[in-house]
Amino acid sequence: MTKVEEIITNDQQRIARYAKALGHPIRMYVMELLSKQSCCYSGDLSEELPIAKSTLSQHLKELKDAGLIQGEIETPRIKYCINKENWEEAKSLFNKFLGTKDK
Repeated sequence: MTKVEEIITNDQQRIARYAKALGHPIRMYVMELLSKQSCCYSGDLSEELPIAKSTLSQHLKELKDAGLIQGEIETPRIKYCINKENWEEAKSLFNKFLGTKDK
């Protein structure tokens, strides 16, 4: 019998991780917002979104853990930006999976 680990590719593991991180509308909103600017402070995001700061923090952590965003501490704030390398990889993997061309 074939083990699951033997048939799952690295690309499949990476796209699944990105998909999980993007699997909530708030996180999709954050990614869209950050992709339209060079950087954004988490304080600005809490003003944009009608959710508790602790909830926003959990969503940002999920995106950061997946490598889609990165943060820098600039006391008293944390500055979040798109991780451009991983974002490009995610777009490429999704395009490949969906059978569309890279744009």
